[in-house]
Amino acid sequence: MHGRTEAYVRAVTIELGLSATVSLQVSHADTALMLKSGDVEVLGTPRVIALAEEASCAAVAAHILAEQATVGSEVQISHIAPTPVGADVSANAVLDSIEGRRLVFKVTVTDSRGLIAAGYITRVLVDRARFLEKV
Repeated sequence: MHGRTEAYVRAVTIELGLSATVSLQVSHADTALMLKSGDVEVLGTPRVIALAEEASCAAVAAHILAEQATVGSEVQISHIAPTPVGADVSANAVLDSIEGRRLVFKVTVTDSRGLIAAGYITRVLVDRARFLEKV
């Protein structure tokens, strides 16, 4: 192979439809009051976004090379219903489109009563070392 390692030859298998779901039981630390994004003790929007981003990362984690990462570049989320402390919440992300290195995920977040948030998260596929050189 003329000195090339297997990692450089292996193809990345990112394709539409990749998905993941992550869950959380809402704690006091997850509330708008504790996150300083409001003054009520319900699931805070910053935590909703973080959970949706976690799901989008998980959807492609097994499909990228070890020297690659995805970084967040855009979040479009509507948080439409409150969720109390103690409730179980799930975020699902589905890879909806690929635009070069830009990966756009359709995300939904639900609790036992139904949909609480929905939207899109865009992440960019980067070479981890080159990205960190720019920091």
